[in-house]
Formats: sequence, structure tokens, C-alpha cells
Amino acid sequence: KCGACGPGYATPLDAMKGKYCPREEIVYLPCIYRNTGIEKPDYLATVDVDPKSPHYCQVIHRLPMPNLKDELHHSGWNACSSCFGDATKRRNRLILPSLISSRIYVVDVGTDLRAPRIHKIVEPVELFWKGNVANPHTSHCLGSGEILISCLGDPSGNGKGAFILLDGETFEVKGNWENGEKVPPLGYDFWYQPRHNVLMSTEWGAPKVLADGFKPADVERGHYGRRINVWDWSTHTYIQAIDLGKGSIPLEIRFLHNPDAAEGFVGCALSSAVHRLYKTEKGDWAAEKVIEVPSKKVQGWLLPDMPGLITDILISLDDRFLYFSNWLHGDIRQYDISNTRKPKLVGQVFLGGSITKGGPVTVVEDKELQCQPEPFVIKGKRVPGGPQMIQLSLDGKRLYVSSSLYSAWDKQFYPDLVKEGSVMLQIDVDTERGGLKVNKNFVVDFGKEPDGPVLAHEIRYPGGDSTSDIWI
Repeated sequence: KCGACGPGYATPLDAMKGKYCPREEIVYLPCIYRNTGIEKPDYLATVDVDPKSPHYCQVIHRLPMPNLKDELHHSGWNACSSCFGDATKRRNRLILPSLISSRIYVVDVGTDLRAPRIHKIVEPVELFWKGNVANPHTSHCLGSGEILISCLGDPSGNGKGAFILLDGETFEVKGNWENGEKVPPLGYDFWYQPRHNVLMSTEWGAPKVLADGFKPADVERGHYGRRINVWDWSTHTYIQAIDLGKGSIPLEIRFLHNPDAAEGFVGCALSSAVHRLYKTEKGDWAAEKVIEVPSKKVQGWLLPDMPGLITDILISLDDRFLYFSNWLHGDIRQYDISNTRKPKLVGQVFLGGSITKGGPVTVVEDKELQCQPEPFVIKGKRVPGGPQMIQLSLDGKRLYVSSSLYSAWDKQFYPDLVKEGSVMLQIDVDTERGGLKVNKNFVVDFGKEPDGPVLAHEIRYPGGDSTSDIWI
């Protein structure tokens, strides 16, 4: 490689096309037992995704956590491409926050990539006392070597969009990242872009409200998010809120990977819209809606109008394509964003969802489809649930998909998913013209796990990916 390099790649295009960019051979997924009725700890699964391997599409290792009901969710790294210039850094620890218990597990993946082990546990009391925060969500490494984690709330379960800093060597809690009295009322995901002196965070809901399921009335009461929160990167102060409207629930936020770019996208779950975020001529930030998935009028469901429920989005490393999942409607979409103001739909595939033929839901009015999609079957298995977390290979040619959103919502919206376990699928991507096609030879069935069906969530590669690495 290069003599004085740190982890990751010098540029996003190096990560995508460089000679040091190997095809992914294993992936990590947190697997959740909370709300399934199985009294077992969550675990980190290592899955073989190498077509040449005799263990292709199999879980080859499981690292159980020492506690019950953590609700492992999203993960990050101790070091990534933001530390590329520092040869003393290694990407050898996976940071694994627990959404409900507020524990943070630091997992050693450097000793044996295929058999991770626990390196350290940060107990909830550390977050409570040193930062007055709880429910950690997104973890990103910083060029400074520290680890920045966004949180959903305070120790009482109220919403609070604050952050916690971990030391990148000892993994001790250093305290809050933010300065000043002003903190957003809710938190969730974030992205930062130092060349434009900005960090942007999103809002899901108050932890004590979303803990056991979704109630539409809670949206009316203001317990769910509607804002993009803008922070001054250098002073760590909260400077602006961009209101996307009541009931929008902005979740995953992704800037373009080019560190010079002053724009990005956010997917809103309940409004099923994607907004482009951009820096104005005045120097502040604004949003414009560039994609909207129309709701479907239905019978036999929680509400008369069913949103697509955009839950995960990502951008290819060359900033050409944007992907997102509609967890309720059941489709994955690919958009060409060569013109970021006018995304163009170039690929779509249905992988289950709530509106399939023969199910309890009847669609009575649909602005997009002529008829309800067929149930999704792969290798003889009818797949429960809908597509949720997505991860793209570095070269942009393979999109991995898992089906669990969050155990309490899985249980409410897709009871069969909880009974049968989730799946991981792989979609082949046309990177020339656009287009998505399911790989019919690839399915990881988490319904067949040794301790019973489990809910597998976010997908990570050992060498970094398009949602964990930030270039500075």
C-alpha cells in the first residue's frame, strides 16, 4: 500500500476504483433478540459473502453480548478514511452502541477479522454522568482520533439531540461534544463536512415514546422529529434548524462523499420524501424536496394512507447514484443524482413489503403501480417484512439489504418477521445506465440461527464503506 498511510483510502474514488480496493469477503451485522420472545443476548454476526468460499451466505461467527435486551443498532469505527494521513491509526475496533440499554461495546476486529471479540464495554452510567445523555445511535470516527456518537435522549427517556465523545485509544467517555446551552429537542443520525465547517444531525423521536411501538398520535404531540439541525463544526455550537414539516421524521443523512461538496440528502420516513441539503450564497443552509414517494390509499392497515417509509439511504462513492429503501411499500430505489436537484429514477426492485398480493392489505388507490406486487420468494422462501438497511460495495456493483428496522416496530408492522427472522439479500447494480436485479443465489436466512429466529440489522465491511467513511 503506501508507506505512511493510515486506515481507509485517500479519496472516495480511490476507495471505489483504486488497485487496493478488494471485493468484500465478509460483513458484520448486529443481530437482535429484544422483542422476539427469545431470552438471549444480541450478538454480532460475521457473514461470508465471498462467492468462491465454501461458506458463502453463511454466518461463520457469532459474538454474543454479555447482557440481555441491548438492542444493538448501528455501528462505526475507531478510525476510518478521516484518519488516512495518520500512519499510527488502525481500523481495528468496531464501535457498537446499544439503542435501548445505552451500553457501548468496543469490539476487537483487528486480532481476527472473522472472529471478533469484545475489547471494552462502556456502561450506561458513564454516558449518564459524564454527558447527561442516553440511547446512543450513530458513531463516526474523527480525524483527531476521537469517536463522536449522537444520542436520542437523556437518561430519563426524554428527547435530546446531544453528542458524546470517546477517546480513540482508551475508549473512555470524555464528555459532550457540543458547547453552549442550545441543544435540539431530538436526535438521531449525523454527518460532518469540515471543509464547510458544518455538522448536520437529524431527529427520530423521544426514546420513551418509540420504545414499545409507533402511535400516530405521538406525531401530532410533537414527539417525533421534523428538523435538520445545523452545527458549527469548529465551535461545536448549534446554529440553525431547518424545519421539514410536522410528521416528516428525517432519519439517515448523507453528504456527497467529495469533501469539497456543500450538499447532501436526507431521507424522511413518514413523509417519504428525500430533501437535498445545500449551502446558500449567504453561507447558511437550506433544504429542497427533490423526491417524494406518494402514499397509497389502503384498507386493512393501521391508517387509511400507507407511506413508503423511507428508512435508509446511501450515496455511491462516486456521488453518482442515491439508493433508498421503502420499508412499508417494499421496494429499493436507485436514482441518478448527476444533477443533484433533479434525481432520476433508474432502478427499482420489490423485496416484500406490506402491499403484496394475497396479504391483509388491499390497495384502493395507487399513484405509481398498476397492481399490487407479488410476494417476494427466493430459494423457495417467501420473505417476510420489507427491505430496510442497505450497504453498497465499494465498487458500487452490489447492494446488500437486510429487513429489520427496530425490534418494537418490526413486531408491530411485520409480526411474521419477528417469528421467522430477518434475511440479508444482495442486489446486482448496473453502474453504467442504472438498474437493479436481485441475485437469486444469495440469501442469508436469520430464521435458522441456533438460538432461534433473530433480527439482523445494519451491514458493515471490515475495510469501511460508503456510510461509515468521511473524507476531510
